[in-house]
Amino acid sequence: MLPLRRQQHALRRAVAAPARPWLCANCARRSSTEAAQQPPVPEDAASAAATEPKSTPPKRTIFSGIQPTGIPHLGNYLGALKQWVKLQRKARDKDRLFFSIVDLHAITVKQDPALLSVQRMQMFTCLMALGLGAKLKDKPNKKSTIFYQSQNKQHAELMWLLSCSASMGYLGRMTQWKSKLSLPEDADPLANAPSNKEALKLGLFSYPVLQAADILLYNTTHVPVGEDQAQHIEFTRSLARGFNDAYGNGHSTLLKVPELILSPAKRVMSLTEPTKKMSKSDPNPASRILITDDKETIYKKFKAAKTDSIQGISYDKQARPGVSNLLSILYHMDESVAASPEDLAKDFENGSMLALKERVAAVVDAELAPIRNRYDELIDTKNLEIVDHANRGAEYATLRAKETIKRVKKAMGLAWPHA
Repeated sequence: MLPLRRQQHALRRAVAAPARPWLCANCARRSSTEAAQQPPVPEDAASAAATEPKSTPPKRTIFSGIQPTGIPHLGNYLGALKQWVKLQRKARDKDRLFFSIVDLHAITVKQDPALLSVQRMQMFTCLMALGLGAKLKDKPNKKSTIFYQSQNKQHAELMWLLSCSASMGYLGRMTQWKSKLSLPEDADPLANAPSNKEALKLGLFSYPVLQAADILLYNTTHVPVGEDQAQHIEFTRSLARGFNDAYGNGHSTLLKVPELILSPAKRVMSLTEPTKKMSKSDPNPASRILITDDKETIYKKFKAAKTDSIQGISYDKQARPGVSNLLSILYHMDESVAASPEDLAKDFENGSMLALKERVAAVVDAELAPIRNRYDELIDTKNLEIVDHANRGAEYATLRAKETIKRVKKAMGLAWPHA
């Protein structure tokens, strides 16, 4: 990178105002009443706030989950896991973060039990290798907890309690189950078409209710997700508000209505077919980078990545998807080096394709090396440290979840009158 460009970019970042968290546009459109109650902050709010006494920011509870698909690939890392690590690093002492391997969600589609068992362990080990939920001396890290969803039976219990208030019509409009079955977005779950009725299982149809239970169980205030999950989070918010109206006189102290942390789109494309997303389901291993790949494998895959024969380097997702994918990966690995992938392309515009590929490989390998080394160390413990960590995480998560279940059951009349 040219020294002058680094200086120019650093100057731009120094004078730029801090970015506000992304908000879900769908939530804003669907919740016009809430939007009216919370008008936009005036542009001069920052200067006005400077004259007011500073107050302690409210405590945040963050929840997010990931499917047990084995070792994550680079798309998983840049799309979610790297953000989790950042949230843990920036968390305040009173903040609480819960990161779950949502294995109950995994069985909404057919699984090979033996393979699922291995993939659960691989995913948990990778989260540990990333430093998530790291122990504080000999005690679990109460600031950040990682655990298996299936080890906490309160998830399934709250799901049932919420399902008694969930609308079939709302669930029928959800797009997740339709995409899983490759059905059109206007598909009717109650239609007579055999392809709908036979293929659709209750677990998959009610998937959003379990996801809502996952979130609401921990009094979650913020949920970091991608755009593809925004509809589910809005369903969670709607379900929580309806439940509070029915059993809590509208008070949010019964079930907290969470906010969305919508991360910038970091869609990593396949290295062999750059018009498609990087995916574990692709039969070609060269299409993806696993976060445990060694240096030689990373360089080999990037050097073989599909690009084009056009001279020079430029960012154009439509005309040059392969090159644009490499630039996007390089940018998202370290967003401090440039303002955007387009800006980053200017530093390579007269360079060779091989130079770009080697640069991307070097940056990716440098960041993933400590993760794969830690992963190998954990595997060498014959799973003892992994199992101990999982049990400790589940114990703390269960302790927190029981508080919510007790409060909810009491509100619904499912507890002793004077309990």
